[in-house]
Amino acid sequence: MASASSESSFPHPWSGWWLTRDPAEFEERAGDFLRADPALHTVALSVIAAQLAKDAPSPGASFGVWPGADGNCAGYFFWTPPQLPYAIVPGPDAAHALVTLLGDALPDQPMTGVNGTEETAAVVAEAWRARHPEGRAERIMAQRLFRLAELTPPDPLPPGRARPAGKADRELVVRWFLDFADDAHIGAQTSREQAEEWVDNRLSYQGVLLWEAEDGTPLSMAGVTRPAAGSVRVAPVYTPRELRGRGYAGAVTAEISRAARDAGTPEILLFTDLANPTSNALYQRLGYRPVRDFAVWEFRTE
Repeated sequence: MASASSESSFPHPWSGWWLTRDPAEFEERAGDFLRADPALHTVALSVIAAQLAKDAPSPGASFGVWPGADGNCAGYFFWTPPQLPYAIVPGPDAAHALVTLLGDALPDQPMTGVNGTEETAAVVAEAWRARHPEGRAERIMAQRLFRLAELTPPDPLPPGRARPAGKADRELVVRWFLDFADDAHIGAQTSREQAEEWVDNRLSYQGVLLWEAEDGTPLSMAGVTRPAAGSVRVAPVYTPRELRGRGYAGAVTAEISRAARDAGTPEILLFTDLANPTSNALYQRLGYRPVRDFAVWEFRTE
């Protein structure tokens, strides 16, 4: 376990949270808790894997562990601005302490929302309302986590073939990632620099698959996270608007899922936006089954 006396980690004196700027120290303290349920903690596992693959953690990143009665991890949060804080907390006490902590002890950036399981996000939103009675907390996205059971590829497949994206595709994948962020209503939180960082990270381990036409024209893409605790998550899946409805997203999702399974990954996951019935139906046709619901909340003080 990392020393709490190191410069980058410390038990916060009044909040009850243990804090660090170092993803490796966070992994040491929370890793067993995360690996005990890779599906529930898929976002944290993939973020930590990506952070540890870098030469240095993201600027301004913060990580926290809420200790249980035995001193071990019972909940956690991480915050990699400008993304919203992501939290899994065991109850209202941890939620209220988190809102106070992020408002007072980590004032680098206002807390404008939270991401997490449906239950956690709601209890954190309630804690935020208690601290900001004049403010407004609104759930802006409902998500569902799916797990691949038996892969059932589209039959027939659309014309074309799958291939890993390479360095020559970098600009296209960056543009598509930014377009995906706009479609997912997170464009305001996603800069071009972040998109480039995401793409470079994924290209370093062939983490993006393209579906291309017979003449080599890219038509759709799917990404996959680095393996962590025996699991990966397919994210994102994107097809330009003018090319939708032709089966390309289903084909590239099936192929990237097959590649993960062929690589021996036992747990293959993905999120859907519950407001999009098309994608929810598509992934279930491919063999994905519901696991748990998650939510994104937005906070406003004006």
